[in-house]
Amino acid sequence: MSLPETALEERLRTSLEKVRERIARAAERSGRKPDEIILIGASKSIPAEVIECAVRHGLREIGENYAQEALVKYRIIGDKVRWHFIGSLQTNKAKVVVRICQFVQSLDRWSLAEELNRQAVRNQKIVNCLIQVNLGGEGTKSGVDREGLWELAEKVVALPSIRLVGLMTIPPYHPDPEKSRPVFSELRELRDRLQERIGMDLPYLSMGMSLDFEVAIEEGANMVRIGTALFGPRPSVPKKEDW
Repeated sequence: MSLPETALEERLRTSLEKVRERIARAAERSGRKPDEIILIGASKSIPAEVIECAVRHGLREIGENYAQEALVKYRIIGDKVRWHFIGSLQTNKAKVVVRICQFVQSLDRWSLAEELNRQAVRNQKIVNCLIQVNLGGEGTKSGVDREGLWELAEKVVALPSIRLVGLMTIPPYHPDPEKSRPVFSELRELRDRLQERIGMDLPYLSMGMSLDFEVAIEEGANMVRIGTALFGPRPSVPKKEDW
């Protein structure tokens, strides 16, 4: 006889079901299968025990914003999930991230690419990287600009222990998700042009969060980073310098 669910388990199970249903509908609208969309739980400031509960209900991808916070959670959760680094990454934290993450979605400068490659060589592994592109021109957001994307990508693909696998973006905030559609569409077009330019497949488009992931999927996203819609309102976020 199975034990009854706790309130937390019931809430997370229900949230996962609802998000997956929304992903499925958006995928169908874009002529794709739901299992083509990778759901990443954006778990910044979410306690490890809450993440573990979501994992028990089928969450298989976790995205973290801070290197040290990711390391603390990794020591508890381990390799039950694939780890994505989705936040702005300081070069001196690359060592930690390479140790635990299979994907770095926020590659935005050559110095970071060099250090990620150096640490990957040292750890005898290949790190999958997405280049973060700042299409809104916001100074508060990380990301290479449109013009810098080409040069950065061409240099990154020559690194032996970095595998360039796609692009990521965070659009300017707007309460109407339709306002993000042009940004998502542009990132898809940039990805397609970049594939032709460098002559290799870039399979992943990471775009869309709790507010706008359905629009992102309609525009080609196959990685969505969902926090609030899965885990609920975030606890207080640690200062960046603390992590």
